[in-house]
Amino acid sequence: MSESQPPTGPSATGGSAPSPSPLLASDPPRIGDFWLDARVLATPAGVTFIGHDDADTPVLLILLSEGAAADAAARDRLSGEVNHLHAETVVARGGQGQDQGRLGHLFRSEDDDPRGPAQLPLAPWVALVNDGSPAAPAEALRILQAVDLSMTREIGSPSGPGYRLYWADRHDAGTSRTWPLPWPGRGDHAGWSSVGIAWLLIVMIAALGLLIAVLLFQNVPPSPPPPPGPTSASGSGGGSGSPSSGSPSSGSGSPSSSGSQPQSPSPSASGSPTNPTPTTPPTMQSPGASGSSGTATPTPTTNTKL
Repeated sequence: MSESQPPTGPSATGGSAPSPSPLLASDPPRIGDFWLDARVLATPAGVTFIGHDDADTPVLLILLSEGAAADAAARDRLSGEVNHLHAETVVARGGQGQDQGRLGHLFRSEDDDPRGPAQLPLAPWVALVNDGSPAAPAEALRILQAVDLSMTREIGSPSGPGYRLYWADRHDAGTSRTWPLPWPGRGDHAGWSSVGIAWLLIVMIAALGLLIAVLLFQNVPPSPPPPPGPTSASGSGGGSGSPSSGSPSSGSGSPSSSGSQPQSPSPSASGSPTNPTPTTPPTMQSPGASGSSGTATPTPTTNTKL
């Protein structure tokens, strides 16, 4: 792919695009601002993933392997290949040694993320546009083969032992850092089918709970109403009660010295007796009104000495 032409053309593998495979346990869930969805291809130089960012932009992300990321010459070869790509092909780039060159302005720094005391430098990576055609993974394969020199022609006549990169066996994914942490779940968007199924389950659980509550309380007998409280009319008799016979007061229980008889109280309209009014007010010479025996109080003796 040249600088003046976008990534089009036949696949370098001579066939259709490779089928994606699931991520391995050693693969990071996220690199930079891109979530990884599946593997596309892997070589001793690195791994190519299918990914997307928060805006759902599909990309092909190339991440150098552990051995290639530790080799300065391999990092330079990746940087040179990326700088020769068309500007519309590269979405972003990051990692060690990828902030220079013609497309250095696409570098995304991760220096603001927390780092451990012995944190290794981040492995170089580049995100390419994924248009779904076989040419996109073919271009990613060409870049990885340029890094590990597997497609480089030999100069002169081969003689002596064969040449092999010393880091060819260290083909695990290079060092990456994910921040913020994806636990307990991924932060990317779920599909509409997953969201719809989740809401359907919530509605079904709510309806089941409502049905159980109705079945539990539909046969409960209604509680009886409280008894009516007494009113003022019924408490005082309201004129309906039979009048009780009046009883004389304690002060009129015994006849007085004058022989006057106490008057019997007349019942009131409400049925309650009233206290009789004495005809003669009690005096010191007359029997007490407090219910005494009725005998006269003796006259005090006059002191003649005074």
